[in-house]
Amino acid sequence: MSYYKYHVFFCTNQRDDGRQCCEQCNASEIRAYAKNKIKELGLSGAGKVRINTAGCLDRCELGPVLVVYPEETWYCYLDREDIDEIIEKHLMADKIVERLLI
Repeated sequence: MSYYKYHVFFCTNQRDDGRQCCEQCNASEIRAYAKNKIKELGLSGAGKVRINTAGCLDRCELGPVLVVYPEETWYCYLDREDIDEIIEKHLMADKIVERLLI
């Protein structure tokens, strides 16, 4: 059994060569928002949800991206509203957010 019910990794990669990267889309800011929201909702900690920063997940051209484990569900998001939907549907109600899947 996993230590967390869900482990969410946000790509926050910053590329120096000018290619598309998640950090160009404010990935660190959105990750911080998600982390705070999870804490506010009482969803953080053992057996619950963990929000983490990831280095390059090598899908930046589809980004910004995050992946939810253990299901290995990949999402692209644009704003806080998308993150709210992922939290409410996937992390709280165990339902995949089809419109944000990659």
